[in-house]
Amino acid sequence: MATFELSIQTHFSAAHSLRDYPGDCARLHGHNWHVKLYVECEELDELGLGIDYKIMKTELKAALEPWDHYNLNDVAPFDSINPSSENVARELYNEMSARLDDDRVRVSRVEISETCTAKVTYRP
Repeated sequence: MATFELSIQTHFSAAHSLRDYPGDCARLHGHNWHVKLYVECEELDELGLGIDYKIMKTELKAALEPWDHYNLNDVAPFDSINPSSENVARELYNEMSARLDDDRVRVSRVEISETCTAKVTYRP
């Protein structure tokens, strides 16, 4: 059976520091984090859509709101785990899965970029 994969992109701005990191990233610094969210499905709805992009955009914006323009080290769960790109991607995947997954669609992966040359992809 064919699979459709839909994606949207956005960004948020946030500071972070990596606890116990042996280098510059241990100091507080900021990024314009780029986010790409992927959702997949095998069946389309009655309108011929996998999922409405508007729903994806609205839910992603709401999920990122607690992080946007904050120091991630001060925001749960990053007040207890390092706000690495890897952890940010995993936490965002889990949050978006809770918001979007149903019997027809599921979040397939999340990409996070701190810079234009450094990206992590999380997919369980």
